[in-house]
Amino acid sequence: MLGQIIGGRTGSRYFRYEVVGLRQSEETDKVDYPIRSSATVFITVPEHRMNQEMQRIIRLGGKIVNIQPLNAESQSNNTQNAPSE
Repeated sequence: MLGQIIGGRTGSRYFRYEVVGLRQSEETDKVDYPIRSSATVFITVPEHRMNQEMQRIIRLGGKIVNIQPLNAESQSNNTQNAPSE
């Protein structure tokens, strides 16, 4: 439901989750020996799916260590603040 109206505005905002400790894949859950957790993973989520995605990450054994909004304003600030070569 990309772009659906939520609270009088469009729900097209995205957020980036920084996640640590996710298992390698859903298939590795089926084995009966331990699998090491992967390093940091970045997951981009639309605003209206944030809660469901948080629950999924926790079920998979991950831990959210950072959430950043992704919008045109923050992206333009990042490019303006980048050092020139």
